[in-house]
Amino acid sequence: MVPPHRAATHSFGNLGMMRRVTILLAATMFAAGAASAANAKSLGFCVAQNPEGFDPAAHITMATFDASSQMLYNRLVEFERGTTKLIPGLAETWDVNEDGMEFIFHLRANVKFHSTYFYKPTRGLNADDVVFSLKRQMDRKNPYFDYAGGRWSYFDGMAMGALISAVDKVDDNSVRIRLTRPDPAFLADMAMDFASIVSKEYADTLLAQKKRDNLDRMPIGTGPYQFVGYQPDAIINYRANPDYWRGPQAIDAISFQISPDPAERLKLYKARDCQVIGDPDAATLAALKDDAGTSLIKATALDVAYLAYNTKQKPFDDARVRKALNLAIDRRAIVAAVYGGNAVVARSPLPPGIAAHADVVADDAANPEAAKKALDDAGITTLKLKILTTTVARSYDPDPVRVANMIKSDLANARVEAEVVSADLGPFIRGSLAADRDGAVLFGWTSDNGDPDNFLGTLLGCDTVGIANRALWCNQPFNEAVMKARTISSPEARAALYGDAQKAFADQAPWLAIAHTTMTVPVAKTVKNYVADPFGHHNFASIDVAE
Repeated sequence: MVPPHRAATHSFGNLGMMRRVTILLAATMFAAGAASAANAKSLGFCVAQNPEGFDPAAHITMATFDASSQMLYNRLVEFERGTTKLIPGLAETWDVNEDGMEFIFHLRANVKFHSTYFYKPTRGLNADDVVFSLKRQMDRKNPYFDYAGGRWSYFDGMAMGALISAVDKVDDNSVRIRLTRPDPAFLADMAMDFASIVSKEYADTLLAQKKRDNLDRMPIGTGPYQFVGYQPDAIINYRANPDYWRGPQAIDAISFQISPDPAERLKLYKARDCQVIGDPDAATLAALKDDAGTSLIKATALDVAYLAYNTKQKPFDDARVRKALNLAIDRRAIVAAVYGGNAVVARSPLPPGIAAHADVVADDAANPEAAKKALDDAGITTLKLKILTTTVARSYDPDPVRVANMIKSDLANARVEAEVVSADLGPFIRGSLAADRDGAVLFGWTSDNGDPDNFLGTLLGCDTVGIANRALWCNQPFNEAVMKARTISSPEARAALYGDAQKAFADQAPWLAIAHTTMTVPVAKTVKNYVADPFGHHNFASIDVAE
């Protein structure tokens, strides 16, 4: 059950206290109404961090996607829960022309947007919403192009503006998307969080009211649950969408209980204030390993944790230096100490679950003596660097500060002086993209669509330097292989090209690839039909709670 004293509000920046209290009371009454209905069911989800906002296209964290795209929105096509299989979403069917460069999506009829205490839509989903949702990310003249921080990290990071030439309304129920080239991953791209469909009518209303940012703060979608309220660092409340096009939900109210402290999340779970724990650390998993009331639900995650060097900065522009540092770092010890048996040492930037994966990096023990010799050979006698990390647990790194300090200790054994610089998530993400960033950043990635390009092109391509490419690395052999792979459809030919790209990665070492994880989710046995997700999402559609 949701503790009544933790009912949610939304933080509205500079609005006065009276306004905050009004919203708090409205949200509380709304949630209480849902919870007090006859035979109502509720569920709590313990999470480590706040969402960045509630418009998934404008943000990048899994916490945001869990709280927004998975709860509140739908996409034209979607992934079947717990799999990488594409299924129809808001588009019931679609047509593709012979050259693979034009898609016409036929929208599902009678899909309604949420009707909430803060907005009542006058119409259901139509083509205008799809066109708006995508074009606002590519059209500089769109009044929403520069809102919510002015970054479309996924759309830009995947070079979607270079791939999509036009998004047009055919009629109220059909949308045409034209590409500049065939792309075998395009349909999977449209199932990603950034392609969630928002209401143009709502966006236009907010624009007229000069409240544009509320699109990211007080969301309206078509998904299985509706937004009730949000209190940062405490709670997000949702209620079931009574008009959901896939049918009613068995659970009436869901709360995201927010606490960065894993011990506090475990305490809330044991008290059953929440029945599911997101991003558990090794100690939590150990504590619940033999718990009779808990199921540890697993999925092989499509992810990678890595240390990205600033390859624009001397001496880290020298591959010999980067390789020497990699030799000093004990990835085996990191995996054993931090991941609690739920990860393997990475041997590629691609996880093993991706078809084109190749073992291109040796799984050797750390060798500080070899690292010192390699640095001497590169002409480096003294070396200092900073390791930028966040304080917030992520699915691919349950204890980033600890990992950073273990790396610091390993580097000291190779005569390298490292300083760990930790920050909250927002400043960390911004700092991780800075061209003048000193040293290295501890980061990670979870696949959004199961395609190799989502790792290699997005994270290491020349066209994403400073967007998603945190190594700021542009290597022509690597990039040529990735770009060519985007133009062909043969899985075998694409895998060969991605193999060449992985060899170039290993030769140049812009990162230290650290670990690939197994997603493990503690779930109370009273929760039915929960499915762990290879993309790292937590999706609560179609689940139930036993009486």
